[in-house]
Amino acid sequence: MTGLCVHGAVIKHGFELDPHVQTGLVFMYAELGCLSSCHNVFDGAVEPDLVTQTAMLNACAKCGDIDFARKMFDEMPERDHVTWNAMIAGYAQCGRSREALDVFHLMQMEGVKLNEVSMVLVLSACTHLQVLDHGRWVHAYVERYKVRMTVTLGTALVDMYAKCGNVDRAMQVFWGMKERNVYTWSSAIGGLAMNGFGEESLDLFNDMKREGVQPNGITFISVLKGCSVVGLVEEGRKHFDSMRNVYGIGPQLEHYGLMVDMYGRAGRLKEALNFINSMPMRPHVGAWSALLHACRMYKNKELGEIAQRKIVELEDKNDGAYVLLSNIYADYKNWESVSSLRQTMKAKGVKKLPGCSVIEVDGEVHEFIVGDKSHPRYDEIEMKLEEISKCLRLSGYVANTNPVLFDIEEEEKEDALSKHSEKVAIAFGLISLKGVVPIRVVMNLRICWDCHNVAKMISKIFNREIIVRDRNRFHHFKDGECSCKDYW
Repeated sequence: MTGLCVHGAVIKHGFELDPHVQTGLVFMYAELGCLSSCHNVFDGAVEPDLVTQTAMLNACAKCGDIDFARKMFDEMPERDHVTWNAMIAGYAQCGRSREALDVFHLMQMEGVKLNEVSMVLVLSACTHLQVLDHGRWVHAYVERYKVRMTVTLGTALVDMYAKCGNVDRAMQVFWGMKERNVYTWSSAIGGLAMNGFGEESLDLFNDMKREGVQPNGITFISVLKGCSVVGLVEEGRKHFDSMRNVYGIGPQLEHYGLMVDMYGRAGRLKEALNFINSMPMRPHVGAWSALLHACRMYKNKELGEIAQRKIVELEDKNDGAYVLLSNIYADYKNWESVSSLRQTMKAKGVKKLPGCSVIEVDGEVHEFIVGDKSHPRYDEIEMKLEEISKCLRLSGYVANTNPVLFDIEEEEKEDALSKHSEKVAIAFGLISLKGVVPIRVVMNLRICWDCHNVAKMISKIFNREIIVRDRNRFHHFKDGECSCKDYW
């Protein structure tokens, strides 16, 4: 209402055609989420200058009309670094990180000077896509052209390296920073935790407190993840209680979900359920999902049924809830219940999300989807998969076909497992990357039991480090072991 009054006053006093005022109005309506009003102001500009055009582009990007923003961007007769940054930010904010990187590369080709803002935006896109090679290039550019290492840029680098699975490099950047704030510390603590270094993350939290840095809610998300990874339930409970009692921070839904995950990971399922029931707000899908995953790990059918029912009450078409309960029934050889769940999914129109795995090789991103054989090197990949299969069998591997919930013969089940997207991506990594280079795979789902066991064996048989980032956490496979300690 106040904004409309301001606009009315502008018109009343005859300033509506002033370019500075028009720019201000576009920014104001963008902040209010009124894209149609932004268009009305912009369309009223006789000859909008670069600043006004950039403001409108930024408004479209911020309000979700990213395609119109790109059309404007392409048609602009001139663009400065602010315009380029606005376009990159627009793509990054709406989750189209690949296009953000494309604009960044175009920016380089046109010789536009890159600044700290550009670097942070591009690192955000690299983190989202988990394309480490692109992230490394940005870091090299920062060092080569001596871009000022601000706290924001340094934190973005720490976050990028940690979320791309390169913990050593993340910590090198962290300790090399002259200044760090609570977000820098939280990113480093969280990066260690998500990569399986729980004890190190808790040690870093203690360092943070000794430095006199006050933790916030994000810090405690990282700390609770660290406790969960190493099974320190009592310590996790102390940290959770200290949020309110010591630091005056009210726990949010994600903190509660992590506590449930912590109890579940330790096999304390009844306590996990009691904790959910004691939550001061309505339990969310994250809390019930953490319990359901724990029931899957510990084969608890009764609690699994409760958790699945609660999830479906909140999200009627949550495919993961049906699949996980199906896996629990399959462990019990309860095929009648498996079939019943599948019929329910079909009746409700619930479809299992197809597995998709991504791997970056020499700066190029390769995507593999279950059943898709369109990759130009797929014949080579199939040959490698056959070689892997032979090596696995010689090492005593037996496929875990329980989770393959189809009415097909055992041999067909094994073949279906062997074509999971993460296995295809790992096979491609073996034929495409030199032996000293870790194979890094990013998945859209949680890695299945069989693929997890296979990745461990491949890491030992082929003497390769394999890093898989699934929907929940990192798995660092080396010498036949995994950093997750077989719980994910």
